[in-house]
Amino acid sequence: MNKRIYLSIVVTAVVLFGVFGVQAQEATTEPTEEAMSGMEIEMDTGYSVDDLAPMAMAYYEGEVIYFIHPEASDEGVAGVLTEMMGPDVLAVPSLADIPAELLANVYVFTNGVEGMGPLGFQPDVFDSVPDDEDYTPLRAISLVTWQDGTEPRELMSVSEIEEAADAGDLVIEQPGVVVNMPILVWGEKTR
Repeated sequence: MNKRIYLSIVVTAVVLFGVFGVQAQEATTEPTEEAMSGMEIEMDTGYSVDDLAPMAMAYYEGEVIYFIHPEASDEGVAGVLTEMMGPDVLAVPSLADIPAELLANVYVFTNGVEGMGPLGFQPDVFDSVPDDEDYTPLRAISLVTWQDGTEPRELMSVSEIEEAADAGDLVIEQPGVVVNMPILVWGEKTR
């Protein structure tokens, strides 16, 4: 497993255990090494790494990024994402009411090169990452479909998708579905 991915999983687990399982130390007149740590992490919270939203892979400007998708505005999309990766992706219909100017885009392929995308084709392509001024984890789904008679290829950036669309190789449609897709790993950065 990639060191960055492993580190991100460990950090996420520690944060969750810290939020749900921290117990305050009893005050003592003689501080012990254990008491000096300030808190003790309770490892028996009832949660496991399997309960956490798993990271999915996508592309941004030709680079691999990792994200989670805990909520979707459409119940059917939430079901597909739950089946794809689990655990339960929540259906939150009110996400669809967010004005378009407050959303980023994610490009999801409906055909073409087989891969680990939600519909069985190449990974998604994102148009922003947390370092970008216009970053938001809330994304409008843009469905990308290769035209008949076109040779599909893997695209790893929005500019490549736009060039293929301008050439008539593919079409892009927005079905009005919004998914919360926070990015956890991009470039050399994690959170």
